[in-house]
Amino acid sequence: MTDTFSPTGDQYALRLESDGHVVTAIVTELAAGLRGLEVDGNAVAETFAEHESPPSACGITLVPWPNRVDGGIWHLDGAEQKLDITEVAKGNASHGLLRYTAYRPVSVEPHAVTQAASVFPQHGYPFRLDTTVRHELVVDGLIVTHTVTNRGPGRAPFAVGSHPFFRVGSHDPATLRVTLDAATRFETNVRSIPVGTSPVAGTPFDLAGSPLVGDLDIDTCYRDIAQDPSGHRVTTLTAPDGSTTAMWQDASFPYVQVFTPRNFPRDGVKGLAIAAEPMTAPANALASGESLIWLDEGETWTGSWGVRYSAAVAA
Repeated sequence: MTDTFSPTGDQYALRLESDGHVVTAIVTELAAGLRGLEVDGNAVAETFAEHESPPSACGITLVPWPNRVDGGIWHLDGAEQKLDITEVAKGNASHGLLRYTAYRPVSVEPHAVTQAASVFPQHGYPFRLDTTVRHELVVDGLIVTHTVTNRGPGRAPFAVGSHPFFRVGSHDPATLRVTLDAATRFETNVRSIPVGTSPVAGTPFDLAGSPLVGDLDIDTCYRDIAQDPSGHRVTTLTAPDGSTTAMWQDASFPYVQVFTPRNFPRDGVKGLAIAAEPMTAPANALASGESLIWLDEGETWTGSWGVRYSAAVAA
């Protein structure tokens, strides 16, 4: 941790040296965020300065819902619930309730940190959830593990997401190819609220053929994602030299939002970036009910995602 003032609070500098590799990361007190990740000096995640707030929600944890709730309104046992509107321009409740919350350390190790924060009953969400986020370095990257416990009373609905932006070393994001074997995407209205689903095959949203990131302009949630032999759903970025960054999601995270903004600030210049956001449910899940997780009093849920970097293989 550092004592320097920062909009993201305390900074946890993690380091792992193993099998000749060096992996480092910076995790923030605010929103249990990922502020940077490198493997052998190669950037794997986008970063921002310690004196800055997370641009475009870079690296933050999203709970008890990811993305948006339409107009901040949903229904619980027939009663209307009204969340505070936090995306004023579009009139939505956005990115959950812990985006500006300081997490407290539970355990701090050289290569890992576990932080905790609670969601207390408030406008539109009458539940108490205790949550933890653990960032743990491994030889080729990072594993992030989330837990949510319902402190009751009654059953509580929620969803979880994270908002990382990824790099493949120093390669220009426009030159990367992104691969995601997903069959379905969510169509959205001008307020970024889902209005239906459609197949992606043969459309500009089809990522199975590894299009160039520079050719994409999307902010799209995917589902029906193929699983690898380990049961993971994987989004892979491949650089021209063959090096890769791969974000994997376990079975608890069946959705991913792929976002390619053109205004991400990097080294004082705004440009292209790519986020691959693991989510347990799509946007507007509190209202639609799709894939909401319901916990009984005292029950705990756990889910994980992670990222691994592979260097180019010498010819």
